[in-house]
Amino acid sequence: MGIFKDKGVVYKPVSYVDLGPHSHDVYISPKVKAPRMAGFLVTIFAWFLESRIFGPILLYILKKDNLIHRLVSFADLEESPVFVPLHPDEGLEEQQIKCIESDLSPPEQVQKATECLQFSEYMVKNRKFSFYRWTIMDYSKAYTSGRITPRLVADQFVAAVRESSKPEFQMSFFIDYNIEDILKQATESTLRYEQGQALSVLDGVPIAIKDEIDCLPYPTTGGTKWLHKVRQCTDDACCVKRLRLCGALLVGKTNMHELGAGTSGINPHYGATRNPYDRTKVAGGSSSGSAAVVSSGLCPAALGVDGGGSVRMPAALCGVVGLKPTFGRVPHSGVLPLNWTVGMVGILAGTVEDAFIVYAAISDQSRTHQPTTVSPKLHFPLLKSPNTVSNIKLAKSVEWFNDCTEDIKVCCSRAMDQLYKHYGWEIVEVTVPEIEVMRLAHYLTIGSECSNAIACHLEKLDMAELGGDARVALSVYGAFNSREYLNAQKIRNRQMQFHKNIFAKADVIVTPTTGVTAYTLYDDALKTGELDYINGAALVRYQISGNFLGLPAVTVPVGYDKLGLPIGLQFIGRPWSEATLIHIAFAMQALCISDYKKPQVFYDLFNQD
Repeated sequence: MGIFKDKGVVYKPVSYVDLGPHSHDVYISPKVKAPRMAGFLVTIFAWFLESRIFGPILLYILKKDNLIHRLVSFADLEESPVFVPLHPDEGLEEQQIKCIESDLSPPEQVQKATECLQFSEYMVKNRKFSFYRWTIMDYSKAYTSGRITPRLVADQFVAAVRESSKPEFQMSFFIDYNIEDILKQATESTLRYEQGQALSVLDGVPIAIKDEIDCLPYPTTGGTKWLHKVRQCTDDACCVKRLRLCGALLVGKTNMHELGAGTSGINPHYGATRNPYDRTKVAGGSSSGSAAVVSSGLCPAALGVDGGGSVRMPAALCGVVGLKPTFGRVPHSGVLPLNWTVGMVGILAGTVEDAFIVYAAISDQSRTHQPTTVSPKLHFPLLKSPNTVSNIKLAKSVEWFNDCTEDIKVCCSRAMDQLYKHYGWEIVEVTVPEIEVMRLAHYLTIGSECSNAIACHLEKLDMAELGGDARVALSVYGAFNSREYLNAQKIRNRQMQFHKNIFAKADVIVTPTTGVTAYTLYDDALKTGELDYINGAALVRYQISGNFLGLPAVTVPVGYDKLGLPIGLQFIGRPWSEATLIHIAFAMQALCISDYKKPQVFYDLFNQD
């Protein structure tokens, strides 16, 4: 295709790019050129892309029409490539924190976290809620008092999952759950409480695991029908081991978009995870099941993996909290190596406090699991009250912020106004340049890494075992070449420098979490998956810097659209600033939590009627 080579952009040096509010940088809203396809059309399109005759031509056209050639493939950049988004520990100063010793066990770290939650009980007792999800601390107190036992909760959980699978619901929360194993764990936890020997506040608390993370006794499918056959699960992932040491009741493997290669959560093999707020809508992906089980009350928290917003995106669509830590904060061993420089274990939870407790359990600052160039200190936020931290500066890139539906723009702007009114936090207008360039460079990176990770299996794989949308994704991923990959990593370098300069002016960057709320789940996509790159681009619009640059980020529910579908607000932080992000998310939650709405599909595991 050399004779058709397009002219690429010549990027000026980073030092010449204005990051102020009046920058001449032109914001490019994604102009995705691809019609929605589902059913037989997806299968036909996949066949054409896989064809040796038509495939190269179609892929060239797709890359050109979607600006990959102009902005990435043939771009001229002076920066060196950065292949892994590692960040040094620069001694970040944070307000109202507790520095955690490096030799603590997971239960000890959880204990330290609970000691930081001094305000939560006051907030629960002194505020009226239109809807309330049971928290980890609620479970712990109910177990300790004898009001209910882990075994009774396990029984309720199993009954609820069975009900959710009935034809009138078809929620498709789980790929696999083992009743015998769940009841065994719950019985052991109940005995520990009876003996006064609970391992931590997580003891007996239901926690679900995305089926991209190893967790015995289950195979790890990655949402496929074949991956577990060529890669055996022989041990728990490190994050799962840490939860198990805390006594968490691990209740099964949640559904996910096949290979994490999509944003809808529609899986043709295990069913489409449906949104608990409206089961005719998507839950978002790829950690769709993890978001939905938390939203529906089956678990106060769940683990996901965030490679391109795959935790924060479904969290926002399903009305829960999603926390993605800094790259390297949580050990990645035992996680499918589908995207090793952009994917990170993250947490979905009903409240910021619950996300914090699980974060405390799975975070590891020991050198054993960290890259040798990274030595981060672990800080926990002291959540004495929502307005504990002061003088917070929120960076807002106006054109980018407003590139969403009107309902989301109004809701998120109102939330920011509340932060200013109640806490006096300053909004600093900035320009985050080359947003669309970063999205395309990330897409090229995550696609190349996924393609490389499973390349050794593809020659032997019967393509009929893959869903149609996954087949299309792998065809596109396989079309990226070495020059494109290197240019993407040069763009990563540019963006890391841009963001470092922005964080010199502000504590966090604030955006809506998604550009659209949950969209309709159509029946024609159930057996093949769907190609909906327009909605997909809108969903990932604000997600990319967290993954491509390894930055921590959190989404908090702040309201609903006209159809009653949840809206999330996202805060993106400096490297290793999880404590500050949790402070900010907690403060935002305090202003919104009393107005949270109950999902249409919801289960109360404390209800013994």
